[in-house]
Amino acid sequence: MTPQGPSRRAVLALGLAAAPLAVGLELTGAAPAAARPRTAHPFRDPALPLKDRIDDLLRRLTRAEKITLLHQHQPAVPRLGIRPFRTGTEALHGVAWLGPATVFPQAVGLASTWHPALIRRVGAAVGDEARGFQHERPEGWGLNLWAPVVNLLRDPRWGRNEEGYSEDPHLTGVISTAYGAGLQGDDPVHLKTAPTIKHYLANNNETRRTTSDSVLRPRVLKEYDEAAFRPALSADAVTGVMSSYNLVNGRPATVHPGLNDTVRRWAKKDLFNVTDADAPNNLLPGAQDYYPTRAEGDAAALKAGIDSFTADSAEPGKTVKALTTALEKGLIDEADIDTAVRHLLGIRFRLGEFDPDGGPYAQISRSVIDSPAHRALARETADEAIVLLKNDDAALPLDAKTLKKVAVVGPLADTLYTDWYSGTLPYAITPLKGVTERLGSAGTVTTSEGVDRVAFRNKATGAYLTAGSGANGAVLTEKGGSADATGQFDVFEWGQGVVTLRSVANGKYVGYDGKAFRNDQEQPNGWYVQQQFVLEERDDGSRLIRYAGYETAADWFGDKTYLTADAAGTLRLTTEDDAARYEAEVVRGGVEHAVEAVRGADAAVVVVGSMPCINGREDHDRTDMALAAGQDALVKAVRTANPRTIVVLETSYPVTTTWERVPAVLWTTHAGQETGHAVADVLFGDHNPAGRLTQTWYRSADDLPDLLDYDIIASDRTYLYFRGDPLYPFGHGLSYTSFRYGRPELSAHTVDADGTVTVSVRVTNTGDRAGDEVVQLYTHQRTSRDKQPLRQLRGFARVHLEAGRSTTVRLPLRAADLAHWDVTRGRWAVESSVHDVLVGASSRDIRGRAALRVDGERIPARDLSGTTRAADFDDYRGVRIVDESRVRGEAVGATERGDWIVFRDAELGSGAREFTARVAKEGGGSGTVQVRLGSPDGPLAGTAEVRGTGDRYTYATVTAPLRGARGRHDVHLVFSDAMRLSTFSLR
Repeated sequence: MTPQGPSRRAVLALGLAAAPLAVGLELTGAAPAAARPRTAHPFRDPALPLKDRIDDLLRRLTRAEKITLLHQHQPAVPRLGIRPFRTGTEALHGVAWLGPATVFPQAVGLASTWHPALIRRVGAAVGDEARGFQHERPEGWGLNLWAPVVNLLRDPRWGRNEEGYSEDPHLTGVISTAYGAGLQGDDPVHLKTAPTIKHYLANNNETRRTTSDSVLRPRVLKEYDEAAFRPALSADAVTGVMSSYNLVNGRPATVHPGLNDTVRRWAKKDLFNVTDADAPNNLLPGAQDYYPTRAEGDAAALKAGIDSFTADSAEPGKTVKALTTALEKGLIDEADIDTAVRHLLGIRFRLGEFDPDGGPYAQISRSVIDSPAHRALARETADEAIVLLKNDDAALPLDAKTLKKVAVVGPLADTLYTDWYSGTLPYAITPLKGVTERLGSAGTVTTSEGVDRVAFRNKATGAYLTAGSGANGAVLTEKGGSADATGQFDVFEWGQGVVTLRSVANGKYVGYDGKAFRNDQEQPNGWYVQQQFVLEERDDGSRLIRYAGYETAADWFGDKTYLTADAAGTLRLTTEDDAARYEAEVVRGGVEHAVEAVRGADAAVVVVGSMPCINGREDHDRTDMALAAGQDALVKAVRTANPRTIVVLETSYPVTTTWERVPAVLWTTHAGQETGHAVADVLFGDHNPAGRLTQTWYRSADDLPDLLDYDIIASDRTYLYFRGDPLYPFGHGLSYTSFRYGRPELSAHTVDADGTVTVSVRVTNTGDRAGDEVVQLYTHQRTSRDKQPLRQLRGFARVHLEAGRSTTVRLPLRAADLAHWDVTRGRWAVESSVHDVLVGASSRDIRGRAALRVDGERIPARDLSGTTRAADFDDYRGVRIVDESRVRGEAVGATERGDWIVFRDAELGSGAREFTARVAKEGGGSGTVQVRLGSPDGPLAGTAEVRGTGDRYTYATVTAPLRGARGRHDVHLVFSDAMRLSTFSLR
């Protein structure tokens, strides 16, 4: 979720998207009759079946009271003793926005462990802390957690990459199920917390995110995007979904019929579905322009499967008015209201709210927050999340016994940055602290952040830009004289010219509050990151200081405004023409200072990476995948000065930078309070790294199609289809030991479509130290009617082996999991084919293979004589899949002459004589749909004339006689101009 402007800060302060936990309504919670408490109403009796309790409470609520419960901020019902309830506490990698709490690695780091049992423990700890906060929260803060995020990391440029788990649906499903199950707890009746999975559906870009359209052909929808959501929902590991901001095939996700038709069908128990923040208002003119009024939009969302409206901050008035109006106008009926209220009451009952004792989790106290056990778990998880990307000539691990001097340098060496959804760090172990602590008194540690220290002198007046020296800083002014500490700033570069300025006088960053610039910020932060600047060099060597905070949405860095000073020396913003010109006097060169620190060191550790609030985050995609140029130059200079250089790369996503001569590279996410301990644990070999990449690291942005192209099949996107040479492949990660794989053995070499085989492989630790190996199972279907992935993850196991020991890893492989979506019949199909069974250490490091014959079916030739949905094409050019109506259904939308769709291998028999189609043409005039055989410019079998229908949702039936349409052909439908085709037949 994200606000659209300053007025929505209140919404953000209350929380955003998260992930679901599904638990049912068949709970009974029996208690001995003699022990049953006396209750005022049956709904408070935990001995009754849950359905009966919900029925009782629902009957007691008035219609007006029920409607008020459909807003995010559910008010109290005093006459029934019901307290307020609020949906949406953020908990992606720890409880966020409520004060200091245990901060675990970012979500992509959690998945990098490939360790579902560990992630379930993390989820359980976060659930405990959410309960711990419950005792002291403001009234209404609740236990509906908005986590995990399961949107696939289809494109590494996505600003919210840190929030997801993987580009692979299977891995995403395993990790999200583990985390959700931990959040939810193990009680068979009650919930510790109620997680909501997000964001449904196909949400992997921030660019124009409320109006962009994720176009999903049926195979991509079924095999990829839906596949990420299904596992946690089917396992009852989440209790609902959050709809996303974007459109899916032309229809806003807020009113997507899949919220009912698909998602609820997966779950065994009732779900509680919510909108993203302010999404109901996005349906209106000025944004998605899908419905003219809130009443119509809210009614459509309710009928589609939304149970709770996150809109207008804490004020439910607009939602209540809209739903009341919808009821009065007959757009919804009271049964629709009751259905949604049942869903939300089910969650509140299962959380124990209406039990006399609050349920089994009510006694969890605040003492669990940042407890010693959770600190230890945070360190363990940060250890397991680190990926060793490169380790030439066994440069790592370092031997603490022989090191006399270690240098730890770089802009992230002695700081920990937090992201938008992070909790507040209770303490911070930076890489410098971790290394210093680990080395102890046996050696010395030198350091440098490797950033320039600069004084800015107004070229015209000679006055220096000056900050305050107190803890709270001061308004920046220009003053004459020399530049002492108050006139010096450390310049941190984050790429694309953007820098942050930290005052030397008090260690605080310079920020803007809309009126003045002050050095009072602990780090770049906030929805509008108002601590960003660009130093624009002029021909005379002077610099203009451009303010680059997100004060507007005009472009990535906002409108171009610059610093100048008035006659009193007070800074203000102005245009480029009136901007002050500053001479940037370098007090201390960052690269030179770092080089001095690493000279003569037995090892140089350079810590570089991203700033999560700047380089890419919610509402802002990355436009460049490279590391900041200054950081890249720092690494190269350090390596030149000290050949034993180790790079610690701390980012929320893949980067494209390579350092050919750097012997070792570690990657970690922003891993929370224990980051520095984890880095030191791995550097010195106290922990043998076993993290693995969960997405492809590309060599260049040129390897990627357009960000908004969601057709991973056509564009060869992700490890599933990518044919290029990645920088680091999906599943990659090195160890300080080595592992030998035996030949994979199959329990059977042939399997029926509903059968299962076991893949067994002997794995031996051939090194001299204990370590973990992540054994990965992939398959590839050799023959198919349709384009198949080059490789696809089917299972994995993380195993621990002592030096010299072996184990047999056994991974089940279900033939049903080898199915793909058959567009010719609109169902899953397991084809008869031989599958390569691939076992290895990554998607590109295959150590052994076997062949498995699957006795499935042969997809028959297409039969186009019945009604065929146009969206079930095999291939296309130019067209988009669009909404057939506002409520449900999909059509094909052509935009210009020559757009086409094809239906391959169609059996037309002895001859089809007539083409019939349902077509909508919003524009005036007439157009045509041509039926061509073999290719878009192949033999013309018929032409149907299409006249304007006046509306994109008004369809007319058109026909055309066919000639020569016999035998077996690829049938192409070629469009003359803009129109929509929903269904057709050739008879």
